Parts: sequence; structure tokens; C-alpha cells
Amino acid sequence: MSPKRYPQVMEIDPESREELDTTEDLDLVTVFSSDKHTSQMEAQFVRGILESGGVPASVLDNTGLPNLPSEVRVPKARLEEALRLIAESEAAGPRAAEEAERSSEDSA
Repeated sequence: MSPKRYPQVMEIDPESREELDTTEDLDLVTVFSSDKHTSQMEAQFVRGILESGGVPASVLDNTGLPNLPSEVRVPKARLEEALRLIAESEAAGPRAAEEAERSSEDSA
């Protein structure tokens, strides 16, 4: 890098840099995994449940490699909350999803 071309790079004060948060709370943990032929759809559904409940989630997809599972991961610090949301959704079953869809259509 040329100092003339990128002067701001040369001006960075090493002591003013923010510390990276390296706590394990930011590590991602798997809350769902499936290797069924519908795994991509299931993973997206689980991600939707988690995100609608306020839990950030990432899908690791098996796109192009159907022999690998699809996974949903969440920050370690939100694991219990994510598992609770998934359990509540499973307990409510498909009827609750249909009712929620109908109520959202009625309010639109």
C-alpha cells in the first residue's frame, strides 16, 4: 500500500482500536440438523421461527450436496431461548401455524 494513495491507513493509532469480543457467547451452536430430502425447507422454517422470536439464526445449507445435512445455528448465549422457541412451535403443531397465517391475512 502506498502511503500517498491510502493515507488513512497509515494514520491508524494501534491503541485506539476496539478490542474484539472473543467470548464463547458469540460461538454458534447447532439447534437443528436434518439430512432428509426436505432438510433445506425445514431449516428455513426453523430459522423463521427463531428470528420471529428475536433469536438470530444462520442456516448452513447442503446446496448441491444432498448427502450433507442442513443445520440451523444460533449464538451460544441464546441457545436456551432458541430451544424453547423450537419446543413451543413443535408443541403448538401445524394448527397453530395455520391460525397464525389466517390471523395475519385477516389483519392485512
